[in-house]
Amino acid sequence: MLVIMEKNSTAEQCTAVEAAIRRMGFVPLPVPGRSRTAICVTGNKSPIPPTDLAYLPGVLECISVTKPYKLVSREVHDEDTIVKVGDVEIGGPTPVIIAGPCSVETEARTLEVAQAVKAAGANMFRAGAFKPRTNPYEFQGLGLEALQTLQVVRDETGLPVVSEVLDPESVDAMLPHVDVLQVGTRNMQNFSLLKRLAQVDRPVLLKRGMSSTLQEWLMAAEYLLAGGNHQVILCERGIRTFSDHARNTLDLNVVPLVRKLSHLPVLVDPSHGVGHRDRVRVMARAGLAAGAQGLLIEAHVHPDRSYTDAAQTVDIDTLRGVKRDMEVLAQMESISSLNAEDRVTA
Repeated sequence: MLVIMEKNSTAEQCTAVEAAIRRMGFVPLPVPGRSRTAICVTGNKSPIPPTDLAYLPGVLECISVTKPYKLVSREVHDEDTIVKVGDVEIGGPTPVIIAGPCSVETEARTLEVAQAVKAAGANMFRAGAFKPRTNPYEFQGLGLEALQTLQVVRDETGLPVVSEVLDPESVDAMLPHVDVLQVGTRNMQNFSLLKRLAQVDRPVLLKRGMSSTLQEWLMAAEYLLAGGNHQVILCERGIRTFSDHARNTLDLNVVPLVRKLSHLPVLVDPSHGVGHRDRVRVMARAGLAAGAQGLLIEAHVHPDRSYTDAAQTVDIDTLRGVKRDMEVLAQMESISSLNAEDRVTA
């Protein structure tokens, strides 16, 4: 249930509603919003009669929430959430590009890639300090050494940094050097990690699990919001299907549905979605056309020499092409909006 407070309700009235919810054995969670004050009731396993709370001073109305993911749902929070990372806004009218190598390499080469992706139009830099690998003998990342390199990249280029966190124990070490903590597909339902990330004042980029349903993905995001972290970015990165012509099946069908059901921003990762660099640009276009509010792309100055995932890593010219495609799509959308307005006023 969502308790909508009157616009002129006082802090004391809100506190009294929260106290009443606790007496009922449930947990009240305030919902931030520009146009209204609201309190979400969580922990109930069955509907709560609206009359149980509607009589309290300051309460405008009580609305039943049908989705199991409450705080993530537009039923609770209708306005789009915009996650700010430095000067970059994720979820706003302008899509963003987050680009860089799969993993942090030598300091000199990582910095070279960062400068190149910035020149190509990227808004943020991505690279993994810690790498979860299916094969235990493959490169696992440079670890703590890589965090120092990411710090150099941030200082030298001014680009905010995104890097994957693997476990709760790594969070504190990463916080001074990383602007957005990424939860990878294998960790989407690592609930200990999600609970820890819910406690930090840092944006979290939550990738969809490779075999996860939409509801499971949104419920994972619910863990973060329920724990107090509302700076959550969703990322579709492809799911595992019967297809053998690509590394994964990029499920672009889910993007407009996410935007309909949830207020959280959603990105698309075409690099992991297809696993082949020759299809990354076209699937990036498709992701943006489907409504993605940004892209996560693996890019390198020497893709074939990338430490990890070389086959899906694009060169800088391709990244420039993605940026041009983004601008063209924005122009087309603007023209379409103007034509729609003309039809309304005609």
